[in-house]
Amino acid sequence: QVTAAGDNALAGGVAVGGPVTRDGELQFRVSAHKFESDGFRNNTYLDRSDTNGRDETTLRGRLRWLPGDTVTLDFAAFYADVDDGYDAFAIDNTYTMLSDKPGKDAQQSTGASLRLELAGLTWATFTSITALADSEIDFGFDADWGNDDSWAPVTYDYTSASDRGRRTLSQEFRLASTEAGRLFGDSTDWLVGLYLLDLEDDLTTLNLGEYFDPGFNFADSLDDTFVSNYEATNIAAFGHLETGFNERTRLSFGLRLERRTTDYRDSDGLRRDPSDSMWGGEVTLSHDHSDAVTSFVSLSKGYKAGGFNLGAVPDQWREFKKEELWNLEAGVKTLLLADTLTLNASVFYNERVDGQIRLSFQLNPNDPASFGFATVNADGSTLGLETELRWAPAEEWDVYATLGLIDARIDDITHPVQVPFDRGAAHAPRYTFSAGAAYRHASGWFGRVDLSGKDEFYFDFSHNLKSQPYELAHARVGYEADRWSVALWGRNLFDKEYAVRGFFFGNEPPDFPARLYTRLGDPRQFGVTLDMRF
Repeated sequence: QVTAAGDNALAGGVAVGGPVTRDGELQFRVSAHKFESDGFRNNTYLDRSDTNGRDETTLRGRLRWLPGDTVTLDFAAFYADVDDGYDAFAIDNTYTMLSDKPGKDAQQSTGASLRLELAGLTWATFTSITALADSEIDFGFDADWGNDDSWAPVTYDYTSASDRGRRTLSQEFRLASTEAGRLFGDSTDWLVGLYLLDLEDDLTTLNLGEYFDPGFNFADSLDDTFVSNYEATNIAAFGHLETGFNERTRLSFGLRLERRTTDYRDSDGLRRDPSDSMWGGEVTLSHDHSDAVTSFVSLSKGYKAGGFNLGAVPDQWREFKKEELWNLEAGVKTLLLADTLTLNASVFYNERVDGQIRLSFQLNPNDPASFGFATVNADGSTLGLETELRWAPAEEWDVYATLGLIDARIDDITHPVQVPFDRGAAHAPRYTFSAGAAYRHASGWFGRVDLSGKDEFYFDFSHNLKSQPYELAHARVGYEADRWSVALWGRNLFDKEYAVRGFFFGNEPPDFPARLYTRLGDPRQFGVTLDMRF
Protein backbone atom coordinates (compact mmCIF):
# COMPACT_ATOMS: atom_id res chain seq x y z
CA GLN A 1 0.00 0.00 0.00
CA VAL A 2 1.30 3.47 -0.93
CA THR A 3 -0.29 6.83 -0.06
CA ALA A 4 0.63 10.37 -1.09
CA ALA A 5 -1.29 13.39 0.15
CA GLY A 6 -1.19 17.06 0.96
CA ASP A 7 0.86 18.23 3.95
CA ASN A 8 3.79 16.40 2.32
CA ALA A 9 2.29 13.15 3.57
CA LEU A 10 3.84 9.91 2.35
CA ALA A 11 2.99 6.44 3.60
CA GLY A 12 3.97 2.96 2.56
CA GLY A 13 3.24 -0.47 3.90
CA VAL A 14 3.75 -4.12 3.02
CA ALA A 15 2.34 -7.30 4.52
CA VAL A 16 3.30 -10.89 3.69
CA GLY A 17 1.84 -14.07 5.11
CA GLY A 18 1.19 -17.72 4.48
CA PRO A 19 2.38 -21.22 5.34
CA VAL A 20 6.01 -21.89 6.20
CA THR A 21 5.64 -25.65 5.83
CA ARG A 22 3.77 -27.47 3.09
CA ASP A 23 1.34 -29.08 5.50
CA GLY A 24 0.41 -25.68 6.98
CA GLU A 25 1.56 -26.70 10.45
CA LEU A 26 3.61 -23.48 10.73
CA GLN A 27 2.18 -20.20 9.42
CA PHE A 28 3.45 -16.63 9.49
CA ARG A 29 2.55 -13.02 8.78
CA VAL A 30 4.83 -9.95 8.90
CA SER A 31 4.00 -6.34 8.12
CA ALA A 32 5.79 -3.01 8.05
CA HIS A 33 4.41 0.51 7.72
CA LYS A 34 6.00 3.95 7.47
CA PHE A 35 4.20 7.30 7.66
CA GLU A 36 5.57 10.83 7.34
CA SER A 37 3.85 14.22 7.16
CA ASP A 38 4.59 17.86 8.02
CA GLY A 39 1.76 18.23 10.54
CA PHE A 40 -0.30 21.14 9.15
CA ARG A 41 1.65 23.78 11.11
CA ASN A 42 3.89 26.54 9.77
CA ASN A 43 6.61 27.90 12.06
CA THR A 44 7.35 31.35 10.62
CA TYR A 45 10.15 32.09 13.08
CA LEU A 46 12.17 29.01 12.09
CA ASP A 47 10.86 29.07 8.50
CA ARG A 48 9.81 25.41 8.80
CA SER A 49 6.60 23.54 8.06
CA ASP A 50 7.46 20.29 9.85
CA THR A 51 7.83 21.28 13.53
CA ASN A 52 4.59 19.43 14.31
CA GLY A 53 5.30 16.68 11.80
CA ARG A 54 4.91 12.92 12.09
CA ASP A 55 7.51 10.23 11.42
CA GLU A 56 6.18 6.83 12.47
CA THR A 57 7.41 3.31 11.74
CA THR A 58 5.74 0.09 12.86
CA LEU A 59 6.80 -3.54 12.42
CA ARG A 60 4.62 -6.52 13.32
CA GLY A 61 5.11 -10.25 13.10
CA ARG A 62 3.10 -13.35 13.94
CA LEU A 63 3.78 -17.08 13.95
CA ARG A 64 1.15 -19.77 14.36
CA TRP A 65 2.15 -23.35 15.12
CA LEU A 66 -0.36 -26.19 14.89
CA PRO A 67 1.53 -29.23 16.20
CA GLY A 68 -1.66 -31.26 16.53
CA ASP A 69 -5.43 -31.17 16.29
CA THR A 70 -5.79 -29.94 19.88
CA VAL A 71 -2.90 -27.45 20.25
CA THR A 72 -2.57 -23.93 18.83
CA LEU A 73 0.42 -21.75 19.64
CA ASP A 74 0.48 -18.08 18.52
CA PHE A 75 3.52 -15.84 18.93
CA ALA A 76 3.25 -12.13 18.10
CA ALA A 77 5.77 -9.28 18.30
CA PHE A 78 5.75 -5.61 17.40
CA TYR A 79 8.11 -2.64 17.25
CA ALA A 80 7.09 1.01 16.99
CA ASP A 81 9.38 3.98 16.43
CA VAL A 82 7.52 7.30 16.67
CA ASP A 83 9.53 10.49 16.17
CA ASP A 84 6.84 13.16 15.98
CA GLY A 85 7.33 16.88 16.48
CA TYR A 86 5.27 18.78 19.04
CA ASP A 87 4.52 22.38 18.05
CA ALA A 88 0.74 22.38 18.29
CA PHE A 89 -0.33 25.61 20.03
CA ALA A 90 -0.13 29.20 18.82
CA ILE A 91 -0.67 32.39 20.79
CA ASP A 92 -3.26 33.56 18.25
CA ASN A 93 -4.98 30.13 18.03
CA THR A 94 -4.06 29.57 14.37
CA TYR A 95 -1.86 27.14 12.42
CA THR A 96 1.07 29.64 12.56
CA MET A 97 3.71 28.82 15.19
CA LEU A 98 6.31 31.19 16.68
CA SER A 99 8.26 28.84 18.98
CA ASP A 100 12.06 28.87 18.83
CA LYS A 101 12.47 25.45 20.52
CA PRO A 102 9.79 23.12 19.15
CA GLY A 103 9.24 20.01 21.20
CA LYS A 104 8.87 16.36 20.36
CA ASP A 105 6.49 13.52 21.02
CA ALA A 106 8.67 10.45 20.49
CA GLN A 107 8.36 6.85 21.55
CA GLN A 108 10.12 3.55 20.98
CA SER A 109 8.09 0.53 22.00
CA THR A 110 8.61 -3.20 21.74
CA GLY A 111 6.24 -5.93 22.77
CA ALA A 112 5.50 -9.62 22.41
CA SER A 113 2.82 -12.10 23.33
CA LEU A 114 2.49 -15.87 23.45
CA ARG A 115 -0.94 -17.50 23.31
CA LEU A 116 -1.38 -21.22 23.95
CA GLU A 117 -4.72 -22.93 23.40
CA LEU A 118 -5.28 -26.57 24.39
CA ALA A 119 -8.50 -28.24 23.27
CA GLY A 120 -7.56 -31.74 24.42
CA LEU A 121 -9.97 -31.82 27.35
CA THR A 122 -13.43 -33.11 26.50
CA TRP A 123 -15.15 -30.67 28.87
CA ALA A 124 -13.10 -27.46 28.50
CA THR A 125 -10.56 -25.50 26.47
CA PHE A 126 -7.50 -24.12 28.26
CA THR A 127 -5.96 -20.79 27.15
CA SER A 128 -2.78 -19.12 28.37
CA ILE A 129 -1.79 -15.60 27.26
CA THR A 130 1.58 -14.09 28.21
CA ALA A 131 2.38 -10.53 27.13
CA LEU A 132 5.13 -8.00 27.75
CA ALA A 133 5.81 -4.47 26.53
CA ASP A 134 8.59 -1.92 27.00
CA SER A 135 8.26 1.75 26.02
CA GLU A 136 10.71 4.63 26.13
CA ILE A 137 8.83 7.92 25.75
CA ASP A 138 10.41 11.32 25.10
CA PHE A 139 8.04 14.29 25.34
CA GLY A 140 8.97 17.96 25.36
CA PHE A 141 7.61 21.34 24.31
CA ASP A 142 8.37 25.04 24.08
CA ALA A 143 6.37 26.20 27.09
CA ASP A 144 6.24 29.88 26.15
CA TRP A 145 5.24 29.17 22.50
CA GLY A 146 7.35 32.11 21.31
CA ASN A 147 10.83 33.48 20.71
CA ASP A 148 13.05 36.42 21.69
CA ASP A 149 11.54 38.68 19.04
CA SER A 150 7.90 37.92 19.82
CA TRP A 151 8.30 38.66 23.55
CA ALA A 152 10.72 41.62 23.35
CA PRO A 153 11.52 43.68 25.34
CA VAL A 154 10.67 40.97 27.93
CA THR A 155 12.97 37.96 28.14
CA TYR A 156 10.63 34.97 28.35
CA ASP A 157 11.97 31.51 27.48
CA TYR A 158 10.71 28.25 29.04
CA THR A 159 10.98 24.61 28.01
CA SER A 160 9.84 21.31 29.48
CA ALA A 161 11.21 17.85 28.67
CA SER A 162 10.14 14.48 30.08
CA ASP A 163 11.64 11.00 29.68
CA ARG A 164 9.45 8.10 30.68
CA GLY A 165 10.11 4.38 30.77
CA ARG A 166 7.10 2.08 31.04
CA ARG A 167 7.28 -1.71 31.30
CA THR A 168 4.44 -4.22 31.68
CA LEU A 169 4.28 -7.99 32.05
CA SER A 170 0.95 -9.82 32.14
CA GLN A 171 -0.27 -13.39 32.36
CA GLU A 172 -3.79 -14.72 31.85
CA PHE A 173 -5.18 -18.24 32.25
CA ARG A 174 -8.66 -19.22 31.09
CA LEU A 175 -10.83 -22.34 31.11
CA ALA A 176 -13.90 -22.25 28.83
CA SER A 177 -16.51 -24.97 28.59
CA THR A 178 -16.98 -27.11 25.53
CA GLU A 179 -20.33 -28.52 24.48
CA ALA A 180 -19.64 -31.58 26.65
CA GLY A 181 -18.80 -29.41 29.65
CA ARG A 182 -22.00 -27.36 29.84
CA LEU A 183 -23.76 -27.12 33.20
CA PHE A 184 -27.36 -27.47 34.39
CA GLY A 185 -28.57 -30.01 31.88
CA ASP A 186 -26.34 -28.80 29.03
CA SER A 187 -28.01 -25.37 29.14
CA THR A 188 -25.16 -23.20 30.44
CA ASP A 189 -21.74 -22.31 29.06
CA TRP A 190 -19.11 -21.13 31.53
CA LEU A 191 -15.67 -19.51 31.67
CA VAL A 192 -13.25 -18.92 34.56
CA GLY A 193 -9.88 -17.22 34.59
CA LEU A 194 -7.00 -15.59 36.43
CA TYR A 195 -5.14 -12.43 35.36
CA LEU A 196 -1.87 -10.96 36.67
CA LEU A 197 -0.20 -7.68 35.68
CA ASP A 198 3.08 -6.12 36.79
CA LEU A 199 3.77 -2.49 35.80
CA GLU A 200 6.71 -0.14 36.37
CA ASP A 201 6.80 3.52 35.31
CA ASP A 202 9.90 5.75 35.66
CA LEU A 203 9.63 9.47 34.95
CA THR A 204 12.23 12.24 34.76
CA THR A 205 11.10 15.80 33.96
CA LEU A 206 13.42 18.77 33.40
CA ASN A 207 11.91 22.27 33.36
CA LEU A 208 14.12 25.19 32.34
CA GLY A 209 13.21 28.86 32.14
CA GLU A 210 14.45 32.42 32.14
CA TYR A 211 12.37 35.57 32.71
CA PHE A 212 13.29 39.25 32.86
CA ASP A 213 10.90 42.19 32.70
CA PRO A 214 12.86 45.47 32.24
CA GLY A 215 9.75 47.54 33.02
CA PHE A 216 9.62 46.22 36.59
CA ASN A 217 13.29 45.22 36.79
CA PHE A 218 12.10 41.74 37.73
CA ALA A 219 14.06 38.59 36.95
CA ASP A 220 13.41 34.92 37.59
CA SER A 221 14.84 31.63 36.44
CA LEU A 222 13.91 27.96 36.57
CA ASP A 223 16.08 24.84 36.61
CA ASP A 224 14.10 22.01 38.12
CA THR A 225 14.45 18.24 37.77
CA PHE A 226 11.76 15.90 39.04
CA VAL A 227 12.21 12.11 39.23
CA SER A 228 9.59 9.53 40.20
CA ASN A 229 9.08 5.77 40.17
CA TYR A 230 5.70 4.03 40.17
CA GLU A 231 5.09 0.29 40.45
CA ALA A 232 1.78 -1.57 40.48
CA THR A 233 0.69 -5.20 40.66
CA ASN A 234 -2.79 -6.43 39.73
CA ILE A 235 -4.27 -9.85 40.45
CA ALA A 236 -7.79 -10.61 39.20
CA ALA A 237 -10.11 -13.61 39.09
CA PHE A 238 -13.08 -13.65 36.75
CA GLY A 239 -15.90 -15.86 35.59
CA HIS A 240 -18.82 -15.86 33.17
CA LEU A 241 -22.01 -17.90 32.77
CA GLU A 242 -24.44 -17.86 29.83
CA THR A 243 -27.61 -19.91 29.91
CA GLY A 244 -30.53 -20.33 27.54
CA PHE A 245 -33.97 -20.56 29.15
CA ASN A 246 -35.32 -21.55 25.76
CA GLU A 247 -34.44 -21.07 22.11
CA ARG A 248 -35.24 -17.35 22.27
CA THR A 249 -34.27 -16.15 25.76
CA ARG A 250 -30.73 -15.97 27.18
CA LEU A 251 -29.26 -14.80 30.46
CA SER A 252 -25.56 -14.07 31.00
CA PHE A 253 -23.73 -13.23 34.20
CA GLY A 254 -20.13 -12.12 34.68
CA LEU A 255 -18.06 -11.27 37.75
CA ARG A 256 -14.50 -9.99 38.22
CA LEU A 257 -12.60 -9.56 41.51
CA GLU A 258 -9.34 -7.62 41.49
CA ARG A 259 -6.65 -6.53 43.94
CA ARG A 260 -4.13 -3.81 43.09
CA THR A 261 -1.09 -2.82 45.14
CA THR A 262 1.19 0.11 44.32
CA ASP A 263 4.45 1.70 45.40
CA TYR A 264 5.35 5.34 44.57
CA ARG A 265 8.41 7.45 45.40
CA ASP A 266 9.84 10.67 43.97
CA SER A 267 12.75 13.09 44.30
CA ASP A 268 10.70 15.39 46.55
CA GLY A 269 10.80 12.73 49.25
CA LEU A 270 7.21 11.57 48.82
CA ARG A 271 6.56 7.84 49.19
CA ARG A 272 3.14 6.16 49.18
CA ASP A 273 1.88 2.59 48.76
CA PRO A 274 -1.94 2.55 48.55
CA SER A 275 -3.88 -0.52 47.45
CA ASP A 276 -7.39 -1.17 46.12
CA SER A 277 -9.79 -4.10 46.22
CA MET A 278 -12.35 -3.90 43.42
CA TRP A 279 -15.15 -5.84 41.87
CA GLY A 280 -17.23 -5.54 38.73
CA GLY A 281 -19.75 -7.56 36.83
CA GLU A 282 -22.66 -7.69 34.44
CA VAL A 283 -26.09 -9.29 34.16
CA THR A 284 -27.71 -9.28 30.70
CA LEU A 285 -31.08 -10.65 29.60
CA SER A 286 -31.76 -10.88 25.86
CA HIS A 287 -34.79 -12.15 23.97
CA ASP A 288 -35.42 -12.89 20.28
CA HIS A 289 -38.96 -11.66 19.62
CA SER A 290 -38.61 -12.99 16.09
CA ASP A 291 -35.88 -13.79 13.60
CA ALA A 292 -35.71 -10.04 12.90
CA VAL A 293 -36.09 -8.42 16.34
CA THR A 294 -33.94 -8.89 19.48
CA SER A 295 -34.12 -6.84 22.66
CA PHE A 296 -31.86 -6.76 25.71
CA VAL A 297 -31.49 -5.18 29.12
CA SER A 298 -28.30 -5.18 31.18
CA LEU A 299 -27.01 -3.98 34.52
CA SER A 300 -23.25 -3.69 34.90
CA LYS A 301 -20.67 -2.38 37.33
CA GLY A 302 -17.24 -1.28 36.16
CA TYR A 303 -14.23 0.12 37.96
CA LYS A 304 -10.88 1.81 37.58
CA ALA A 305 -8.12 1.44 40.13
CA GLY A 306 -6.87 4.51 41.95
CA GLY A 307 -3.41 5.85 41.35
CA PHE A 308 -0.94 8.70 41.34
CA ASN A 309 -0.44 11.86 39.37
CA LEU A 310 3.21 11.83 38.34
CA GLY A 311 5.32 14.93 38.01
CA ALA A 312 4.81 18.29 39.72
CA VAL A 313 1.17 18.60 40.85
CA PRO A 314 -0.58 20.31 43.79
CA ASP A 315 -0.01 18.27 46.95
CA GLN A 316 -3.70 17.62 47.53
CA TRP A 317 -3.97 16.03 44.06
CA ARG A 318 -1.10 13.57 44.31
CA GLU A 319 -3.37 10.55 44.81
CA PHE A 320 -6.78 9.75 43.36
CA LYS A 321 -9.20 7.07 44.51
CA LYS A 322 -10.66 4.16 42.61
CA GLU A 323 -13.70 4.84 40.43
CA GLU A 324 -16.89 2.81 40.27
CA LEU A 325 -19.54 3.05 37.59
CA TRP A 326 -23.02 1.53 37.59
CA ASN A 327 -24.70 1.31 34.18
CA LEU A 328 -28.25 0.33 33.21
CA GLU A 329 -28.89 -0.15 29.50
CA ALA A 330 -31.74 -1.41 27.33
CA GLY A 331 -31.90 -1.73 23.59
CA VAL A 332 -33.30 -3.37 20.50
CA LYS A 333 -31.71 -4.78 17.33
CA THR A 334 -33.83 -5.24 14.21
CA LEU A 335 -33.57 -6.51 10.63
CA LEU A 336 -36.24 -5.10 8.31
CA LEU A 337 -37.17 -4.92 4.63
CA ALA A 338 -36.05 -8.44 3.76
CA ASP A 339 -32.86 -8.03 5.82
CA THR A 340 -31.74 -4.96 3.85
CA LEU A 341 -32.30 -2.53 6.73
CA THR A 342 -30.57 -2.83 10.11
CA LEU A 343 -31.82 -0.58 12.92
CA ASN A 344 -30.27 -0.69 16.39
CA ALA A 345 -31.08 1.58 19.32
CA SER A 346 -30.23 1.66 23.02
CA VAL A 347 -30.76 3.95 26.01
CA PHE A 348 -28.50 3.98 29.04
CA TYR A 349 -28.08 5.64 32.40
CA ASN A 350 -24.98 5.44 34.56
CA GLU A 351 -23.78 6.74 37.91
CA ARG A 352 -20.09 7.47 38.50
CA VAL A 353 -18.86 7.17 42.08
CA ASP A 354 -15.53 8.96 42.61
CA GLY A 355 -15.23 9.32 38.85
CA GLN A 356 -11.67 9.96 37.66
CA ILE A 357 -11.60 13.21 35.70
CA ARG A 358 -8.65 15.20 34.37
CA LEU A 359 -8.04 18.79 35.48
CA SER A 360 -5.55 21.32 34.18
CA PHE A 361 -3.66 23.69 36.46
CA GLN A 362 -0.81 26.20 36.55
CA LEU A 363 1.32 26.08 39.69
CA ASN A 364 3.11 29.37 38.98
CA PRO A 365 1.23 32.08 37.00
CA ASN A 366 4.51 33.33 35.47
CA ASP A 367 5.85 29.88 34.61
CA PRO A 368 4.20 28.19 31.60
CA ALA A 369 6.22 25.02 32.26
CA SER A 370 4.24 24.64 35.49
CA PHE A 371 1.04 24.13 33.49
CA GLY A 372 -0.01 20.52 33.83
CA PHE A 373 -2.76 17.98 34.36
CA ALA A 374 -3.99 15.92 37.27
CA THR A 375 -6.62 13.23 37.73
CA VAL A 376 -9.04 13.90 40.60
CA ASN A 377 -12.28 12.30 41.82
CA ALA A 378 -15.83 13.58 41.40
CA ASP A 379 -19.27 11.97 41.29
CA GLY A 380 -21.43 12.26 38.20
CA SER A 381 -24.15 10.74 36.04
CA THR A 382 -24.91 10.25 32.36
CA LEU A 383 -28.15 9.70 30.43
CA GLY A 384 -27.81 8.78 26.77
CA LEU A 385 -29.34 7.40 23.59
CA GLU A 386 -27.51 5.71 20.71
CA THR A 387 -29.03 4.74 17.36
CA GLU A 388 -27.57 3.13 14.25
CA LEU A 389 -29.16 2.59 10.85
CA ARG A 390 -27.68 0.72 7.87
CA TRP A 391 -29.60 0.25 4.64
CA ALA A 392 -28.75 -1.56 1.40
CA PRO A 393 -31.45 -0.29 -1.05
CA ALA A 394 -29.70 -2.07 -3.94
CA GLU A 395 -26.76 -4.41 -4.38
CA GLU A 396 -24.44 -1.52 -5.27
CA TRP A 397 -25.44 0.79 -2.42
CA ASP A 398 -24.76 0.94 1.32
CA VAL A 399 -26.26 3.82 3.34
CA TYR A 400 -25.70 4.42 7.05
CA ALA A 401 -26.54 6.94 9.77
CA THR A 402 -25.78 7.13 13.49
CA LEU A 403 -27.00 9.50 16.20
CA GLY A 404 -25.91 9.86 19.81
CA LEU A 405 -27.60 12.02 22.44
CA ILE A 406 -26.01 12.44 25.85
CA ASP A 407 -26.45 14.43 29.04
CA ALA A 408 -23.29 13.89 31.12
CA ARG A 409 -22.97 15.81 34.37
CA ILE A 410 -20.31 16.07 37.08
CA ASP A 411 -20.85 17.21 40.67
CA ASP A 412 -18.75 19.90 42.38
CA ILE A 413 -14.96 19.60 42.23
CA THR A 414 -12.52 21.20 44.63
CA HIS A 415 -10.32 23.34 42.37
CA PRO A 416 -8.54 26.67 42.77
CA VAL A 417 -10.61 28.19 39.95
CA GLN A 418 -13.80 27.22 41.83
CA VAL A 419 -15.73 26.37 38.67
CA PRO A 420 -19.47 25.95 39.32
CA PHE A 421 -20.47 22.49 38.19
CA ASP A 422 -24.12 22.87 37.40
CA ARG A 423 -23.11 22.04 33.83
CA GLY A 424 -22.18 19.22 31.50
CA ALA A 425 -19.02 17.17 31.65
CA ALA A 426 -15.97 18.07 29.55
CA HIS A 427 -15.70 16.65 26.02
CA ALA A 428 -19.31 15.42 26.17
CA PRO A 429 -21.27 17.08 23.32
CA ARG A 430 -25.02 16.77 23.70
CA TYR A 431 -25.26 15.26 20.23
CA THR A 432 -22.97 13.50 17.77
CA PHE A 433 -23.94 12.16 14.38
CA SER A 434 -22.55 10.56 11.25
CA ALA A 435 -24.09 9.68 7.92
CA GLY A 436 -22.85 8.46 4.59
CA ALA A 437 -23.35 6.41 1.48
CA ALA A 438 -21.09 4.05 -0.45
CA TYR A 439 -21.51 2.92 -4.07
CA ARG A 440 -19.67 0.02 -5.68
CA HIS A 441 -20.31 -1.01 -9.29
CA ALA A 442 -19.66 -4.51 -10.58
CA SER A 443 -17.15 -3.05 -13.03
CA GLY A 444 -14.92 -1.98 -10.13
CA TRP A 445 -15.71 1.73 -9.78
CA PHE A 446 -16.60 2.86 -6.27
CA GLY A 447 -17.32 6.02 -4.33
CA ARG A 448 -18.14 7.07 -0.81
CA VAL A 449 -19.22 10.24 1.02
CA ASP A 450 -19.31 10.72 4.80
CA LEU A 451 -20.58 13.52 7.03
CA SER A 452 -19.96 13.72 10.77
CA GLY A 453 -20.62 16.37 13.38
CA LYS A 454 -20.95 17.19 17.04
CA ASP A 455 -22.45 19.81 19.30
CA GLU A 456 -20.46 22.29 21.35
CA PHE A 457 -18.68 20.84 24.38
CA TYR A 458 -16.77 22.08 27.41
CA PHE A 459 -13.03 21.94 26.79
CA ASP A 460 -12.09 21.20 30.38
CA PHE A 461 -13.33 20.63 33.91
CA SER A 462 -11.12 23.53 35.04
CA HIS A 463 -13.09 26.29 33.31
CA ASN A 464 -16.45 26.90 31.62
CA LEU A 465 -15.29 27.71 28.07
CA LYS A 466 -16.76 25.75 25.15
CA SER A 467 -16.01 24.74 21.60
CA GLN A 468 -18.25 25.57 18.65
CA PRO A 469 -20.48 22.97 16.97
CA TYR A 470 -19.01 21.67 13.73
CA GLU A 471 -19.57 19.28 10.84
CA LEU A 472 -16.95 17.60 8.64
CA ALA A 473 -17.37 16.10 5.17
CA HIS A 474 -15.16 13.44 3.57
CA ALA A 475 -15.20 11.63 0.22
CA ARG A 476 -13.45 8.79 -1.58
CA VAL A 477 -13.64 7.62 -5.22
CA GLY A 478 -11.66 4.99 -7.08
CA TYR A 479 -11.40 1.78 -9.04
CA GLU A 480 -10.75 -1.78 -7.84
CA ALA A 481 -9.50 -4.66 -9.98
CA ASP A 482 -8.76 -8.24 -8.94
CA ARG A 483 -5.27 -7.51 -7.59
CA TRP A 484 -5.07 -3.75 -7.23
CA SER A 485 -7.09 -0.66 -6.40
CA VAL A 486 -6.54 3.08 -6.52
CA ALA A 487 -8.52 5.68 -4.59
CA LEU A 488 -8.61 9.47 -4.53
CA TRP A 489 -9.80 10.83 -1.21
CA GLY A 490 -10.43 14.09 0.59
CA ARG A 491 -10.89 14.87 4.27
CA ASN A 492 -12.55 17.95 5.71
CA LEU A 493 -13.64 18.88 2.19
CA PHE A 494 -14.95 22.33 3.08
CA ASP A 495 -11.83 23.21 5.09
CA LYS A 496 -13.76 23.67 8.33
CA GLU A 497 -11.76 25.27 11.13
CA TYR A 498 -12.58 23.61 14.44
CA ALA A 499 -10.98 23.25 17.86
CA VAL A 500 -10.37 19.84 19.44
CA ARG A 501 -8.68 20.98 22.68
CA GLY A 502 -8.86 24.15 24.74
CA PHE A 503 -6.94 25.42 27.79
CA PHE A 504 -7.47 28.52 29.92
CA PHE A 505 -4.39 30.00 31.56
CA GLY A 506 -1.89 32.86 31.34
CA ASN A 507 0.99 32.62 28.87
CA GLU A 508 1.63 36.20 27.66
CA PRO A 509 3.95 38.54 29.57
CA PRO A 510 4.11 40.90 31.28
CA ASP A 511 0.60 40.67 32.80
CA PHE A 512 -0.14 37.02 31.94
CA PRO A 513 -3.91 37.42 31.51
CA ALA A 514 -5.77 34.11 31.56
CA ARG A 515 -7.35 33.39 28.17
CA LEU A 516 -8.50 30.50 26.03
CA TYR A 517 -5.90 28.75 23.88
CA THR A 518 -7.17 26.15 21.45
CA ARG A 519 -5.65 23.41 19.35
CA LEU A 520 -7.17 23.18 15.88
CA GLY A 521 -8.09 19.99 14.10
CA ASP A 522 -6.60 19.10 10.72
CA PRO A 523 -7.60 21.30 7.76
CA ARG A 524 -8.59 20.06 4.30
CA GLN A 525 -6.41 17.33 2.83
CA PHE A 526 -6.48 15.43 -0.47
CA GLY A 527 -4.59 12.25 -1.26
CA VAL A 528 -4.29 9.11 -3.35
CA THR A 529 -3.84 5.53 -2.12
CA LEU A 530 -2.71 2.54 -4.18
CA ASP A 531 -3.20 -1.05 -2.97
CA MET A 532 -1.67 -4.08 -4.66
CA ARG A 533 -2.13 -7.76 -3.79
CA PHE A 534 0.06 -10.61 -5.01
